[in-house]
Formats: sequence, C-alpha cells, structure tokens
Amino acid sequence: MMMALSIFDVIKKSAMENFSSGVSLLQMLVSIAAAFGLGLFILFIYRITFRGVIFSKGFAYSLVLLAMVTALIIRTISSSLALSLGMVGALSIVRFRTAVKDPVDTIFMFWAISSGIMMGAGIYLVGAVACGLTGGLYYLITKIMKKKASPYLLIIRYNPQYTKNIKWILSKLPENKIKSKTITKSGAEIAVELNLDDKSNRLIDSILEVEGVDDASLVSYEGEFGL
Repeated sequence: MMMALSIFDVIKKSAMENFSSGVSLLQMLVSIAAAFGLGLFILFIYRITFRGVIFSKGFAYSLVLLAMVTALIIRTISSSLALSLGMVGALSIVRFRTAVKDPVDTIFMFWAISSGIMMGAGIYLVGAVACGLTGGLYYLITKIMKKKASPYLLIIRYNPQYTKNIKWILSKLPENKIKSKTITKSGAEIAVELNLDDKSNRLIDSILEVEGVDDASLVSYEGEFGL
C-alpha cells in the first residue's frame, strides 16, 4: 500500500512540475504579439496564393485571430494542471459547424493553429522558422504548378433554332468540355468548362455578335483541373 501510494505521489509530483507556477503578463503579451505576426504572415501567403472565385475577408482575418486565440489558450493552460484539464473539458463540448469547402482553407486553419500552439508554448524561434519555411515552400509550389491558362466557366444563352451557330462557337474556342445544357420554352443555356489565357479571352468578345446568342458570361472557375 505504501509502495502504491509513493508511486502515485511520484507521478503526481512529476505532472505538477511540468507546469509553471503562473504566467506573467509579459509572457502573455509576447506570445500574443508573436502569434499576431505569424498570423499576418499566414494571411499574406493565403492572399497571394488564393485561387478561388470569391476571396473571403472574414475567413482570411480569422486566420490571424485563430493563431492569437490558440496562443492565448496554450499559454494559459501551461500555467496550471487544473486549468489545462478544465480547458480540455470545456473545449470538448464545443461543436464547430462552419463548412469549409476548399481543403486548402482547412490546411491554412491547421497552420494557424499550429503556429499559435508554438507561440503559446514559447517556442518562438522554431515556430517562426517553421512558419516561414512552410509559407515559402507552399508559395514556390504554387508558382511552379501555376498554369498559363486558367479554368473558366462560359455560360451562353441562345435561341435553340441557332444550335449550329453555338457548335461553331465551341469549335473556335480552346479545348472545352460541356458541363450542362438546358432547353426551355423561352430559350436554351449551355455551360462550358475551358482554359483561357489573356490572348484567347478576345474570342469571348465576338460571341455576342453571333446570330442567335442572347447573352454570354464568363466566370473564373476552379474545377477538375487542379492547380
């Protein structure tokens, strides 16, 4: 019994020694400031490598806030074993239901969280070097894999009686793929996926001049082409 108790005391003492007696205001401010700096860097990388249709400022700013909040939590729970257990219990009941459609956005969220963890733990130099190296390599990959031609979605509304003219338009465009085609009593609509560069964009200007075309729109599109 005495041996079991002594072993328990040793384990308890070892666990308590892993936590500091408290956290100073200076340590908290340094961790938050460092997390803010890394969050801004992550935001910058996200902005210059963004390839979606609509850039969400709310999500971009949340990366900075996520890094700071994570650093705040880690710095707080590192000061007390009781606080750490209570924080784990509190966070375990939280359910985040925000849908993240792009897998890259999810990775950026994990990047911000990991940076905040390192800043909260006081690993400033390693965290800064790791964050900078990660951002630099990711930016390099996006530049190497970037295509000269970007994916677009071309939507043409036309009179079904002039289907031959639409086929002629598609034959003049670069390699394309019909995604959908709708015919109603009031007209027809076709959506075409294709790659365009700056020079071939001039072809779009002449579509409205074709007989039977009511209107046409061109939307930047992130489809099956990948990077």
